[in-house]
Amino acid sequence: MTQLLRRTGSIMRYQRRRPGGKKSKRPHSNKVPESKETDFGFERVAAGEKAARVAQVFDRVADRYDLMNDLMSLGLHRAWKAFAVALARVRPGERVLDVACGSGDLARAMARRAGPSGQVLLTDINGRMLARGRDRLLDAGCLAAAVQCDAEHLPFSDSWFDCVTVGFGLRNMTRKDAALAEMARVLKPGGRLLVLEFSHVWKPLERLYDLYSFKLLPWLGERVAGDAAAYRYLAESIRMHPDQAALAAMMERAGLSQVEYFNLTGGVVAVHRGYRV
Repeated sequence: MTQLLRRTGSIMRYQRRRPGGKKSKRPHSNKVPESKETDFGFERVAAGEKAARVAQVFDRVADRYDLMNDLMSLGLHRAWKAFAVALARVRPGERVLDVACGSGDLARAMARRAGPSGQVLLTDINGRMLARGRDRLLDAGCLAAAVQCDAEHLPFSDSWFDCVTVGFGLRNMTRKDAALAEMARVLKPGGRLLVLEFSHVWKPLERLYDLYSFKLLPWLGERVAGDAAAYRYLAESIRMHPDQAALAAMMERAGLSQVEYFNLTGGVVAVHRGYRV
């Protein structure tokens, strides 16, 4: 799909050309303006620093990532993901891209639906998480290509995939609008994008949810994963993420139509779906 993919073990890493080097033949360019600063939880940091700081967070918690997901959500994350997979409506023979794949839960479920005639690809900017997702798919008997890359610069051709998914990864991206534009670009006309993400809870639940997020969650992170700060960042990043209506508008600006969203567990999580025009 591109000459800028190089294989290291069984994971391919995509690297952008440095300024002054040979020009890429990639057929697109993101026109979203660069921002000098962005959010990292409640902090403001240089835009160029966020990806590295997010990577450090996931490097520290990778080994306990799945256990913490079960504990934090009381197992509800499995139902949320199952709902997103059902909405994706992956059919046998389709090409599917799972962006920010984490430990591969969505990709594994979609690989079963796409079947042997289909193709599922995993991407993540974090090498440890990508390796974990790839290994879990292999353990489940699913063969999928794994590509380490930035979601803002996907190394795939235009109109290549029938379905693109991103589960609990969009809020960690530096330029969410650029990442959404990239996901839309690689979709075939009529293809669908599914965004599963923490969102804004219903008003009556806010005080209880804040208590859980800023007291219980860091405490749990310290005792189970040995890292309270990583889970404090998680709580903060959720508050900084666009609400349901704002994210739907961002998807429309990225070139998606018929955008709709579904609130789960009182708005703790939302699934957005849109179609490439």
